Amino acid sequence: MKAAAEFVVESPDVVYGPEAIEAQYEYRTTGVSREGGVLKEANYYGSLTQASTVSLGLDAEGQEVFVPFSALLPMVAPNDLVFDGWDISSLNLAEAMRRAQVLDWGLQEQLWPHMEPLRPRPSIYIPEFIAANQSVRADNLIPGTRAQQLEQIRRDICDFRSKAGLDKVIVLWTANTERFCEVVPGLNDTAENLLRTIEVGLEVSPSTLFAVASILEGCAFLNGSPQNTLVPGALELAWQRRVFVGGDDFKSGQTKVKSVLVDFLIGSGLKTMSIVSYNHLGNNDGQNLSAPPQFRSKEVSKSSVVDDMVQSNPVLYAPGEEPNHCVVIKYVPYVGDSKRALDEYTSELMMGGTNTLVLHNTCEDSLLAAPIMLDLVLLTELCQRVSFCTDADPEPQSFHPVLSLLSFLFKAPLVPPGSPVVNALFRQRSCIENILRACVGLPPQNHMLLEHKMERPCLRQGQPVAPAYAGPCKKGSAPTAPNGCVGDANGHTKAEAPQMLTT
Repeated sequence: MKAAAEFVVESPDVVYGPEAIEAQYEYRTTGVSREGGVLKEANYYGSLTQASTVSLGLDAEGQEVFVPFSALLPMVAPNDLVFDGWDISSLNLAEAMRRAQVLDWGLQEQLWPHMEPLRPRPSIYIPEFIAANQSVRADNLIPGTRAQQLEQIRRDICDFRSKAGLDKVIVLWTANTERFCEVVPGLNDTAENLLRTIEVGLEVSPSTLFAVASILEGCAFLNGSPQNTLVPGALELAWQRRVFVGGDDFKSGQTKVKSVLVDFLIGSGLKTMSIVSYNHLGNNDGQNLSAPPQFRSKEVSKSSVVDDMVQSNPVLYAPGEEPNHCVVIKYVPYVGDSKRALDEYTSELMMGGTNTLVLHNTCEDSLLAAPIMLDLVLLTELCQRVSFCTDADPEPQSFHPVLSLLSFLFKAPLVPPGSPVVNALFRQRSCIENILRACVGLPPQNHMLLEHKMERPCLRQGQPVAPAYAGPCKKGSAPTAPNGCVGDANGHTKAEAPQMLTT
């Protein structure tokens, strides 16, 4: 190796002086944080079927045994699902992922080669049903009349089923919120009139065209947006064809919290009189909702979520009385998919008092909705394999085509005509859980745990019986409970424990 010769650095950042060399140097390094040495792995957090559990019952020690929700009945493995779809935007899924800016950049880089080959099929664009600001995306369209567009969607479904070798196809509407479609006698009030309307090219929304195409192909259709896609004619067609339909509007963030909180307030005997919900978000959903007709669809969907809870308590609310309920949604591009939800709940107390709760909820909109979409598909497919019969009607029958079992996952759940609408979240979840339990012969979950609440133990034969204490139980002689309590009353160490006679 040769010895280095003298050299001069020619740079505006280096100055040679008679006594020193002055260099302006920008030092860069990389900071790494260790997260316990654990690599993050893919998961299904947020999914009812994949990330929650149910109680089977009590074991020999009287402790509850929990199993994954998906273990109750055989369900399709989510990794076995095959995807296809339509979009008015021609971007492949990798480019759409980058435009949406939902996933971390590192994850996008890993997913890019898997997403880039996936490109949506052309879709239906009817400008008057969505906001005008969506026109810049509309470059991947199905041409022709409404009838021709309907037939193309049907061909797409058949093509997908054939090429992928599928037994079942379920169509899920996840596209933009549309304005409400007026229900007009002779236009969309019956299946016959709706099909005629499509044939002659009268008013029908894109989502309704997809619903009709799905039903005609025998595919379940689920509406994840708030508009009235499933007009009476579409519901009648589903009944005639015995095809499942469900809706409306994914229940993911603010509304899910509201359905829990109002149920808690009214169930606790507090008279909730004012509910004010404010949202701002910056994704394409927010941009579309900035148009008044589309916002109105969302407002109706969000506002109806407390109705059944109010009507369930005539002690608090007189007939026709209900809380003031205001919903506001604003488009703020900077926050992107990170939707901010602020809620204020004001309730009346005894003796003229009031109670106000204020919540701030940052919802990753798309990441909350994605597992709900998964649950909808898995539960719908499961319901297609369930049949019932009774002593009075021994002929096996399926669920009603309007699949109200899915209410837990929708803001404004559709139910069969004449059926009560349930919005209270835990009642909705119990419905799903108990029906699945019934399918394997398990009794409904009632949370009584009566064996732990009786004066004398009620144990199975052959199990030891806990010894009873003779005489009154005084402070100082009380046994220590599992929670550490030694009989002190309400934290007052000088208080004498209540006397309990035992046998």
